[in-house]
Amino acid sequence: MNLPNKLTIARLIMTPVFLATFLIDFPHHYLVALIIFCVASITDYIDGNMARKCGLVTDFGKFLDPLADKMLTTSAFLGFIHLGIGYGITWITFIVLIREFLITSLRLVSAGKGNVIAANIWGKAKTVSQMLAIIVAIGGRYIESFFNNSTVFCVIDVITNIMLWISAVLTVISGVIYVVQNKDFIDPKK
Repeated sequence: MNLPNKLTIARLIMTPVFLATFLIDFPHHYLVALIIFCVASITDYIDGNMARKCGLVTDFGKFLDPLADKMLTTSAFLGFIHLGIGYGITWITFIVLIREFLITSLRLVSAGKGNVIAANIWGKAKTVSQMLAIIVAIGGRYIESFFNNSTVFCVIDVITNIMLWISAVLTVISGVIYVVQNKDFIDPKK
C-alpha cells in the first residue's frame, strides 16, 4: 500500500477519534478535536497531491479518498447537530448529505459504465469550504469556553453561521454542476 493510501486510511481512523473528542466533555476537548480535525484535513490535501505528483493514483485511493472526506465532514456536522452549533445546522447537514448521496450514486452509475467522474474545482471548493467552516465552528467553541461575554458569543456565532451557510451554498452549486456535466448517466430513457 502506498503512502497516499495510508494517509487516507489514517484520516478514516482519525474520524471517530475526532468525533469522540469533540463530543466528550473533558478539559480542552474542543482544542483536541480541532487539532485532530486539522491534521485529518491536511492529510486530504497531502495524499491527493502526492498521489498525482508521484504517479501513485490507485483505484483504491480514488474510491477511499472521497469517502474519507465525506466521513470526516459528516461526523462534524452530526456533532454540530448534537451540540446545537449553527443556525439551521440540521438543514445544512441535510443539504450536504443529499448532495453526497446524489453525487456518489452518480459516480457509481458512471463507474458501472466504465467512466470515472473526477473531482472538479467546485467539488474541491465545496470540501475546502466545509472544512474551513468546521474549523471556524470548533475553534469558536473553544474560544467561547474562555469567555463569559455575550458579545463574544454573538460574533463567533455570526461568523460560524456565515461560514456554514457559504459551505452549504457551495455544496448545492457543486452538486448541480456535477449533475449537469454528467446528465447522460442519469438519462431515464436509458
